[in-house]
Amino acid sequence: MNLNLSAMMQTVTAVLTAVGLRLLGAIAIWIIGRWLIGIALRMIGSALRKQKIDPTLIRYIHSAVAALLNIVLVIGILGFFGVETTSFAALIAAAGVAIGMAWSGLLSNFAGGVFLVILQPFKVGDFVTVAGVTGTVEEIGLFATTLNTPDNVKTIIGNGKIFADTIQNFSANPYRRVELTAQLAHGVDPQAAIALLKPVLAQVPNVMAAPAPDVEILTFNLSGPVLAVRPYCDNQHYWQVYFDTNRLIRDTFAHAGFPVPEQHYALRGPEEFKLAKTA
Repeated sequence: MNLNLSAMMQTVTAVLTAVGLRLLGAIAIWIIGRWLIGIALRMIGSALRKQKIDPTLIRYIHSAVAALLNIVLVIGILGFFGVETTSFAALIAAAGVAIGMAWSGLLSNFAGGVFLVILQPFKVGDFVTVAGVTGTVEEIGLFATTLNTPDNVKTIIGNGKIFADTIQNFSANPYRRVELTAQLAHGVDPQAAIALLKPVLAQVPNVMAAPAPDVEILTFNLSGPVLAVRPYCDNQHYWQVYFDTNRLIRDTFAHAGFPVPEQHYALRGPEEFKLAKTA
């Protein structure tokens, strides 16, 4: 009986010793692994900063690499304890696929955010049209970009939708053309109206001298000729030039005594139709 108890105690002691040693080994692996992960992350961050990569992208890469290395460390510790890690890795992969399918929209937005940071089609402060929304860029986030529209509405758009659609950056070029039209009556000479408008357009504040404003006949409608009036200005002065030019067109034509444009129709009676048919 004593022999059996002594043997049992020796077995328990041996098992506890082995488990304790493995536990101490796992703790040591965790501490050393975390220390090595910290060194690796610092080295990666330093290398990326030397390449002058955008800080937002550096944070993305840092988080992704940290998560991946920690998963590898946990799998390594489980393997040290004798756990079959092959099936565990397969389970993680299957879970990753399921999560990826469920979060496909978020992952698309994340990928779009990465491309926005790398390619930089616009930056904070630019005036843009993205995904059908026009406004000033306030923030380029991990999953979404925030715009402030001209009517002062904060609008948040998913990065995936932005990158999949057309992007217009009005701040990228040094100047912009203001698109306006001026309606003339049938009796007004278009060339006379053009000669009146061209000199005074240069007097509008913030209109550029080069390139010079364009004033040409654009089209004709029932009211008469339509002029294309196109001054150039810096993007920040667009709306001021837009409204001032409209006011200038109205005042210039009024002072010249041009008649108000009216639509004209010709109505024919039955007798006129008969004459036109016999002719």
